[in-house]
Amino acid sequence: MTTSSTDLARAIEHTLLRPEATPEEIDALCEQTTQFGFAGACVNPVYVRRAADRLAAMRTAAGSPAPFVVAAIGFSLGANRTDTKADEARRALDDGAVEIDMVAAIGALVAGDGRTVRRDIEAVAGAVHRAPGRCLLKVILETAALTEEQIILGCRCCAEGEADFVKTSTGFHPRGGATVEHVRLLRRHASPILVKASGGIRTLGDALAMLEAGAARIGSSNGPAIMIDLETGVS
Repeated sequence: MTTSSTDLARAIEHTLLRPEATPEEIDALCEQTTQFGFAGACVNPVYVRRAADRLAAMRTAAGSPAPFVVAAIGFSLGANRTDTKADEARRALDDGAVEIDMVAAIGALVAGDGRTVRRDIEAVAGAVHRAPGRCLLKVILETAALTEEQIILGCRCCAEGEADFVKTSTGFHPRGGATVEHVRLLRRHASPILVKASGGIRTLGDALAMLEAGAARIGSSNGPAIMIDLETGVS
């Protein structure tokens, strides 16, 4: 697969969701996001306003779209009440986020309770899509913890709940993160909803494989190294 550096950078959301992340590390994340021309910076809600202000203060390269802020909500378990998730999304959008990555109701999904999963997504999608501008919702299914049947149910719930993306993983589950097989499965069953691959994507080869499998976005904390490898020809 041939991918230009610009196209790859615009597919990457530079991510820092570690609980011990410091304000200074968030500032560095924003600087790298701008430097490499990434699509956006993905952070926990407590840092959304800081990241939005930081990115707004930076000048991007001529002709490059300004990076946006992605907020992770219901993170990392998805076990919050639905009204809590919706409120968390609204507050993140008020603080400057443009996209929301919510963790689905994983327990309900495993139990086969599609109605609860769909209603959870619908509530957050409503909050996101009512916000000014074109704000998007991504729903994290935590695919490594699910069977194929549960993943397919999750895709259906995302479609019915009016999500904009379905996302593989939080990157925090002990069973692992994104796989090529799961990205293909999501692409097949969620289309035309887009797919974001995230969790364990550390190398250029990982990123290209996910894009080849059908991912439209990549979430990675290793974005700068991936870009450097592309520029230097390291796979």
